[in-house]
Order: sequence, then structure tokens, then C-alpha cells
Amino acid sequence: MKLKQLSIPLETSPGRLHDVTKALGDAGINLRAHCICDSAHDFGVLRILVSDLATARGVVMEKLIPARVDDVIAVEIEDNPGSLARILSLFLGTKVNVEYMYAVAGANLEKAVMIFHFSEIDQALEILRESNEKLLDAKAFGILVGQG
Repeated sequence: MKLKQLSIPLETSPGRLHDVTKALGDAGINLRAHCICDSAHDFGVLRILVSDLATARGVVMEKLIPARVDDVIAVEIEDNPGSLARILSLFLGTKVNVEYMYAVAGANLEKAVMIFHFSEIDQALEILRESNEKLLDAKAFGILVGQG
């Protein structure tokens, strides 16, 4: 199950992250998962799973903020030492590379959710399914489906 993630490049200036998240919040968009990381000297990338992708895209377009939609995969794993390494070991010897990943915090302390962006997403999805990993769909995140 692929999820649609919005990737927004942001200049690292005071208030810029606030401006974007406020605009999304004012439009009724709930951020379901998010991370921000630096990508160049004065820019970062905000990666978010949102409750309503179509509306979120409209908001950033209206603000003239460039954005890209990427496919990602959410995998629920045990929240204990070695769980992430076990998942990553599934890709050893393949041409699948993890381009980036981030964790989603939750109330369940026994489970963790990792969001992955893979170089070969369809192959990664097949490997994860064959290994019976628990993949989370849009409904699990409260994301409206049928968008993109």
C-alpha cells in the first residue's frame, strides 16, 4: 500500500514553517505524519502525510509554494531493539535502497511506525508483502482516499 506524501522545500527563515503549517491548519488539514530535514544550506524539506492531499496541494499552490507528491510506504514494526535492522535486512542483496525514512510517534508503546521512501518502491512493496510485514493504508492514518 502506497501512501501519498507531500514534500515541500522551505527556506530556513524565521516563521516559514509556521506560515505553511498555519495555512494548512486554517484549511482544516490535519498533519498525520511529518518530518523536516535540511537539504542544503538555506533550505529544508518538509515531508508530510496529510488528511486531505487535494486540499493541501491547493493550499500550497495558492501560496505559490512549490511542492511534490511522493509515494511512501508505512510499516508497523515492534518497538524494541533490532526491529528496524530486521526490516532493513529484507533489502540486503536487492537493488532497493532506502532513500529516506522517518518514524511516526504514537500512543502504542509496543509498536512503531516507519515511513519509507524507496528507490524501487514497487519492488520494496513486494518484498514487504512477501515477508508478511504489517503495511498501513490511508485509512489507518485518517487520510481521505481516492486522491492524488
